[in-house]
Amino acid sequence: MNIRFLPNNAVILMDLMRLLGDSFEYAKDAIWGRWVRWLLLLISTIIFPLMYGYTVRVMRGTKPAPELEGWIGLFIDGIKLIVITIVYSIPLMILTLLPFAMYFIPVSSTVTPAGSGPEPLLGPELAIFAALAIFVIFIVAAIIIGILSTFAVVRFSRTGSMGEAFRVRTLLTHIGRVGWLNVFIALLVMGIVITIAQFVLALIPLAGPILLFLLMPAFIIFSARYVALLYESAPAPA
Repeated sequence: MNIRFLPNNAVILMDLMRLLGDSFEYAKDAIWGRWVRWLLLLISTIIFPLMYGYTVRVMRGTKPAPELEGWIGLFIDGIKLIVITIVYSIPLMILTLLPFAMYFIPVSSTVTPAGSGPEPLLGPELAIFAALAIFVIFIVAAIIIGILSTFAVVRFSRTGSMGEAFRVRTLLTHIGRVGWLNVFIALLVMGIVITIAQFVLALIPLAGPILLFLLMPAFIIFSARYVALLYESAPAPA
């Protein structure tokens, strides 16, 4: 599937609809009428490394949806996926803690009057300004890292190598082939669709939370298939 978002807006809509439609059908076929698999997937959402491992197989491009077999392999792949995700989230963790560190870490007593005690590195006003600046940087970084980590986990799934998930230059080249704006729009649409669907389900009295839990495997499989198709929209570098 080739995605060509720009410059024709009609093409944007058609390509996104194909992504959504294919992912929906894939998720539906994975669980509808396959009650044993559905039950096992529900259990896997609780033992979450198993579910992560299953998404690795989905993102690998397996079609139709794979069976849940090789449980040890599923668990190991899930742990690897978690590790990759955590590593990519480290810069965001640092940006989150930085404003607090700048406010609470005292400056050296040599630059403060004798007897006055240590003072914060930044005063309250400057700390607020710095926090706002870092917040903007955080949003931009979150978008970039979110896109990068998405392609990283799919590349790991396709190659089976954790090292491939951290070949940042290769990932940047691949994202560039698809188009950063294209990827951003596609992931944004996916997030909006899932959020709306879950919100509507949550509004159902009494049954809403139960339905959300029962359909959680479908949402996860839908997302994994969607990003796999997005990854395939341009040839991956060697």
